[in-house]
Amino acid sequence: MPEEKSTHHLRLDLERYVPGLITFLANKLSASASNLYRKEFGVGIVEWRIMALLAVEQNITANYICSVIGLDKALVSRTVKQMKSSGFITLEKSSTDSRYSLIALTKEGIKLHNDIIKVALAREKRLLEVLSDDESDMLINLLQKLNKQVGALK
Repeated sequence: MPEEKSTHHLRLDLERYVPGLITFLANKLSASASNLYRKEFGVGIVEWRIMALLAVEQNITANYICSVIGLDKALVSRTVKQMKSSGFITLEKSSTDSRYSLIALTKEGIKLHNDIIKVALAREKRLLEVLSDDESDMLINLLQKLNKQVGALK
């Protein structure tokens, strides 16, 4: 008698599958932030992420931005060009390697960053208000560990 093929297939438990939970949350946060920032400030979430990184570390390369934030090189390149033409950043050739440009915020970029960060921090506070201080600290520690571990995935 021929072996009957199983019609049962494996399924993820989407309420416990960590990559899914992180992705779903990140997608929702990104979409709502992008809509708000575009409406209020004329920039989207990618511009904001780049600005936030540049506020911490000036004179960095597009490759570095990609590695820290985890964005596609083409998207970063397009966004950097738009931000330069909008006057939010400067690009200067690296003195050590002329193949790379160093990116920094302009005064206008710093001002915009300082306006957006107030809204971003208020959104974070609203998101985390359902957690205790200990839970918030634990969440941050766990996310930092996972962020380091993600490089081990193939």
